[in-house]
Amino acid sequence: MTAEEFEDGIAATTLLPGPASTQLAIYCAWRIGGAPGGLLGGACFIAPGLVAILVLAAIFLSQRPPGWVLGAAAGAGAAVPAVAIAAAAALLPASLARTGPARLNRVRWIVYLLAGATAAATVGEWLVLLLIACGLAETIARGQVSIPKSLPAVFALTGSLSGASALALAWVAFKVGALSYGGGFVIIPLMQHDVVQTYHWMTGSQFLDAVALGQVTPGPVVLTVAVVGYAAGGSAGGLLATLVAFAPSFAFVLIGGPHFRRVRQSALAQAFLLGAGPTAIGAIAGASIPLALALTHSWQAVVLALTVVWLLVLRRGVVSALLGTAALGMLITQLGIS
Repeated sequence: MTAEEFEDGIAATTLLPGPASTQLAIYCAWRIGGAPGGLLGGACFIAPGLVAILVLAAIFLSQRPPGWVLGAAAGAGAAVPAVAIAAAAALLPASLARTGPARLNRVRWIVYLLAGATAAATVGEWLVLLLIACGLAETIARGQVSIPKSLPAVFALTGSLSGASALALAWVAFKVGALSYGGGFVIIPLMQHDVVQTYHWMTGSQFLDAVALGQVTPGPVVLTVAVVGYAAGGSAGGLLATLVAFAPSFAFVLIGGPHFRRVRQSALAQAFLLGAGPTAIGAIAGASIPLALALTHSWQAVVLALTVVWLLVLRRGVVSALLGTAALGMLITQLGIS
């Protein structure tokens, strides 16, 4: 690959919904070995983290996990709301800069940001529709597209996929893989309401554990969906959720790879992301509210405050924060502090 081709790959996969790191790996493998190469490269990028996260999920979600495991989970889970806030804060400057200097553009950016935060904190199950709506609103505002007559079909689709458990899991995983914009952490508000409140596959604290596992294991953060799948249906559920969540990434790259340069230069794609992007960032920040409310131990509030200082004041890394809080949780549990 030339440097320009690699740059096109980075730009296009950033514009696409879903895990950009996975899509870039698939794209590079596709450029080298065609469709078989893309499939092989993507699978090898995902597989190590998938194996690790399913093994850890089996331990964390077992009926009687060891006490030190519960302590580590509680400690790392307490840090997750702060990680969400830090992830959103890191994305803000670049997103605002893309809107341009026009005052009206920045006003719409603020509206999208607040709408995403509010939806994630209150009605997370509708976040996908809000992402699409804000993206379309910005394309209309920038004169890239007229109001689509088929938009109501999007709303009808969401209500038709709430049947059997396997279908429900597939739908949740599909939203994660095909409709997430703005980085890996946007999967939190996309999944949380469905997983905890709608289908009751996990408790709030278990979902925090799943997010922490997605951060500390190798591979893309989207692998968090494998823990959700494991909670819903064991190993088969974890594999199903992973397959569905990553299938759009393979499809986007293997089908759209030859057109990546045009995608990168597309005013329509850029306009859509200018609306969906800040909405996703707001959703990431807003997700910290229900995540914090899911904490069950009083000492976790102290751990959360320490993590805020570590990430936002001292500007240290996420992995070190999660590993450190996991160790702190183990220590607190062994000391018998509730």
